[in-house]
Amino acid sequence: MIQPLLIPQGTKEKRIDTDFYVEGYATTFDKPYLLYEYDGQKYFERIDRNALVGADMSDVIMQYDHSGKVLARLSNKTLGVEVTESGLFTFADLSKSRAAQDMFEEIKNGLITKMSWAFRVTEDSYDRDTRTRTILKVAKVYDVSAVSIPANGDTEISARSYFDGVIEREQQERLERRKQILKIKLMMEV
Repeated sequence: MIQPLLIPQGTKEKRIDTDFYVEGYATTFDKPYLLYEYDGQKYFERIDRNALVGADMSDVIMQYDHSGKVLARLSNKTLGVEVTESGLFTFADLSKSRAAQDMFEEIKNGLITKMSWAFRVTEDSYDRDTRTRTILKVAKVYDVSAVSIPANGDTEISARSYFDGVIEREQQERLERRKQILKIKLMMEV
């Protein structure tokens, strides 16, 4: 079982309360993706689901295409990163600068829909038959970026209202309570 390496002040359950909220996956686990093609040969990369165990994620930043201005940052609590079963979940408040607000608008309008991440590898393996590099251990995560062209097409980023998540959870809780009540009523009738 994957254990979260870092659960910032606002986890998925306590998302950052802002009108400029974005979330997505900077990488996914155990899904090979086409990294590049050379001379007709395809080369793949895969991130092992345990690659982030012990990784330094002490001050990850969010950028666009891994460069330029910092849009959000872990240390000032405008960025959160969480290791989940699926990959590296990322959520951010993009309200703190004009550049961040502009990025929010581009994500909200569907101009930017994917993510990437910058990291340092300490252990990997290579399968010559499938031409797949597997990242087994990451030493440090430097950034998570909204990107125009991702290496991993399974990543995603979207703009959401903070309250979308709250409403979803409340609806799920109401549904669960109704199930419990119906179960009790059925037991009483027997």
